[in-house]
Amino acid sequence: MSWPLILGCVWVLAAAATAMLPMRRQMVPGLALLAAAPVLLVWIGWMHGWLWLAIGLLAFLSMFRNPLLYFLRRAMGRPAPLPKEMEK
Repeated sequence: MSWPLILGCVWVLAAAATAMLPMRRQMVPGLALLAAAPVLLVWIGWMHGWLWLAIGLLAFLSMFRNPLLYFLRRAMGRPAPLPKEMEK
């Protein structure tokens, strides 16, 4: 197995472990995973082709749909309420 796929598997395991944390503790590792994903996806696509890039992108969008929707709403100037667990 190639390095991009190995790191992709590690990324998925780290994302699953982060999802099991309490909501308040998910912010820092979640943002790190969110920032690392595009680099990893491009590397996978470059090494293995667009089909694996598309599969990885769909998995990424599925796992991070709520944070991505939050950032999209903020970028568009629309209200983006935080989950109850995140409010102080």
